[in-house]
Amino acid sequence: MLNKLFGQLFETKPGPLAEHDSRLALAVLLVRVGRSDDEFSEDEKERVEQILALRYALSKSEAVALREDAEVTEQDVTDSVSFTRALKQSVPLNERVGLLEALWEVALADGERDYNEDGYLRMVCRLLGVNDRDSALARQHVLAKMQNRIDGRSP
Repeated sequence: MLNKLFGQLFETKPGPLAEHDSRLALAVLLVRVGRSDDEFSEDEKERVEQILALRYALSKSEAVALREDAEVTEQDVTDSVSFTRALKQSVPLNERVGLLEALWEVALADGERDYNEDGYLRMVCRLLGVNDRDSALARQHVLAKMQNRIDGRSP
């Protein structure tokens, strides 16, 4: 499975990823942003699982398994460019802001903003072809959703 995914990711012009492969590519980026501050907290792991479950209609056990696969893959492939390039080619521009929101949710899940996470997200933003303004709006949207959850105004 990994050989097939890596083959697609490293092609000069990768075609659209299979559904499972695109799930894994996003999961790897979510794990990577969680690890970018050298501490992949339980809150961040849980948020990754929640995002994957909601985005792909997965059960809790399927989301956990996908996160675990992504953790292994993330350690094996140090290059974020291949994952972002593949997602960029398979996800329309208007939906890529949603990918950034998901990444911001993981980065902010532990309640702290970290320089390394910010830097990683700036890089991913550029690689996905999303401008800094849209990334900042995505972050602000995530912060507002988090505040609403704290205030009890939304799930």
